[in-house]
Amino acid sequence: MRFAFKTANHYTSWGEVLDVWKEADRIEVFESGWLFDHFYPIASARSSEPDPSQPCLEGWSMLAALAQATSRLRLGTLVTGIHYRHPAVLANMAATIDIISGGRLEIGIGAGWNEQESGAYGIRLGGPRERSDRFEEACQVLIGLLSQPTTNFQGTYYQLTAARCEPKPIQRPHPPLTIGGSGEKRTLRTVARYAQHWNFVGGTPEEFARKRDVLHGHCRDVGRDPAEITLSAHVWLHSAQEIGRTVDEVAALAEVGLDMAIIYLLPPLTPAVLTPLAEALTPLR
Repeated sequence: MRFAFKTANHYTSWGEVLDVWKEADRIEVFESGWLFDHFYPIASARSSEPDPSQPCLEGWSMLAALAQATSRLRLGTLVTGIHYRHPAVLANMAATIDIISGGRLEIGIGAGWNEQESGAYGIRLGGPRERSDRFEEACQVLIGLLSQPTTNFQGTYYQLTAARCEPKPIQRPHPPLTIGGSGEKRTLRTVARYAQHWNFVGGTPEEFARKRDVLHGHCRDVGRDPAEITLSAHVWLHSAQEIGRTVDEVAALAEVGLDMAIIYLLPPLTPAVLTPLAEALTPLR
């Protein structure tokens, strides 16, 4: 079992996030750190009804800064809604942060879901089919730009003509694609085709195992070895007093084949929770 952590970008400050990441960079148990990619707060431990008037830091700007503030941790977003940024723009952002970080970026992406912030900004979200179709095209655009000298693509949502992305990222052929989501017909099929890492947003071990089996079925259909795809899941930690419960949840997921537990640290953020958390997780490694 491998371990990572995630810090929420909302109801917090840059200083609090930075302190947690710098401390985690010193703790070998955590192999990667993650942010979310939203512009408004989302549901949290504080409230099931997010308050858009509260602070929410932008994820990709933070990744660039955290790449300089850390030296060991891999880093990424769980996950970027692909409709927020044209995939050609995102490819250039990803290549640059991979270079800044010395080859530590994970590209976390998803089809998008947040109607509140999409509507407020006038960013088209679309229905489920549109989101899935657009997402498949975006994956192809990202892979092409990050791995090929030039990319030509003619899709419904994206059109590229002899497009370039230079310099290329350090990781070759491209930084790993992490896809978040559990839609059995489309999202998990897209994972099978393009991703190196699938993130299960969260749920019971039984739910995870069922989705894993669906993913493996899609892998067989497209001729992909399921072992090529890391399987991770969010496991929430609301406070230091709940470390035992969190570890029990991780252990249950490990029994049904989870590769990596991503411990979601909810605000208020404090680096003090990291050492006892790492000590409690170590026996499961």
